[in-house]
Amino acid sequence: QVQLAESGGGPVEAGRSLRLSCVGSGFNMDRDCMAWFRQAPGKERDGEGVAVIATSFGGAKYADSVEGRFTISVDRNKKTVYLQMNNLKPEDSGTYFCAREPNSAMCSRSQQWFKFWGPGTQVSVSS
Repeated sequence: QVQLAESGGGPVEAGRSLRLSCVGSGFNMDRDCMAWFRQAPGKERDGEGVAVIATSFGGAKYADSVEGRFTISVDRNKKTVYLQMNNLKPEDSGTYFCAREPNSAMCSRSQQWFKFWGPGTQVSVSS
């Protein structure tokens, strides 16, 4: 059974950093597309992820709003995907979801491709 478990969220002041973790179980995480999506307070989850990574070779893509501030990475041995978030802004606040698409050839930021989702971890950035 595939499961994803996020952690690392919490309250933080603007300009500070957080690192989110997503631990996977029930699969190897060696040829997947893994992503982080955000759902802002009171809004629906964004249709495109803030960051995605192909776990086989590490290729990553980012939303324009986080390019240069966020870094997605994977440790395949630990079956863990990370999202390092630096210079956080209040608009980065929300619930962050980890997602998995088993076919890394479909490594797109669009949520329609992702079949497995974690329950989310909340990030609150104060100004």
